[in-house]
Amino acid sequence: MSTDPTQRSVAVMLHPTRPEALVAATDFIEQIAERGIRTEVLPESYDVVRASVKSEVEIGRLDGCDPEVELVVVFGGDGSILRGAETALPWCVPLLGVNLGHVGFLAELEASEIGTLVDQVTERSYTVERRLTLSVEVYDPEGKLQWWSFAVNEVSVEKIARERMLEVFALVDERPLSRWGCDGVLVSTPTGSTAYAFSAGGPVMWPDVEAIELVPLSAHALFARPVVLSPKSTVDLIVLAERGMPAVVWADGARSVDAAAGSRISLCRGEHDLLIARLSPQPFTTRLVKKFELPVQGFRGRR
Repeated sequence: MSTDPTQRSVAVMLHPTRPEALVAATDFIEQIAERGIRTEVLPESYDVVRASVKSEVEIGRLDGCDPEVELVVVFGGDGSILRGAETALPWCVPLLGVNLGHVGFLAELEASEIGTLVDQVTERSYTVERRLTLSVEVYDPEGKLQWWSFAVNEVSVEKIARERMLEVFALVDERPLSRWGCDGVLVSTPTGSTAYAFSAGGPVMWPDVEAIELVPLSAHALFARPVVLSPKSTVDLIVLAERGMPAVVWADGARSVDAAAGSRISLCRGEHDLLIARLSPQPFTTRLVKKFELPVQGFRGRR
């Protein structure tokens, strides 16, 4: 942590096992140091970054909340950016992703554009986009709070054993919606609508839409379609005890807890929106077409 109140500070996170992430992060750190901006690095990456960065460049170890950090820059794919959200979200600090992955819906630019990134971070030449998040609480069969997490993309409640279906009773705003024998149930944000929810047959939602998406997974039921809910809605998923089938609850595919039969999973909009830094206007339609390589001319092509 910097002791100079006038010195600017940026946090850097990177994929722990990808050499190209370390190369890109090192280049960025050294260039912003020349502009008088200090870098803070999480403990798990500090040693490898310190060994890679020039000895005269000062970097700090980010052991906890640093109120001086103005931006969190993540080098990696969407998975790394989601992990970066764990740091940025409670601080209400913008997150900026440099894509080293494949799809990179959350990333803002590619690693080859480090020069542009350095200039715009120095000049604070970026806008901030707000993304709805989820809060999830898991209550055990006795009604005791067992686990809490946030989610940027989605929360999934999935069966543990392959040979049997999970029995889930879904309520929206404390009103019964449906009971499903299924592989699981997904509750997604608009950000997550292009991830797991999209693969499960849910609709794509533009990121500035404020809504929550509910998607049954391989459900045996007459009504098993995805539904889009108000951002003010609450969702309760009860793992029915009749068959004794436990579930596992995942937040962003990164944090999980087992939920015994009879547990209740309660979800609502998160207290904090995720702040995404954007360096230039990029309409979501353009991003969607590019990332999914959509055939905008149709499958027949031009005549």
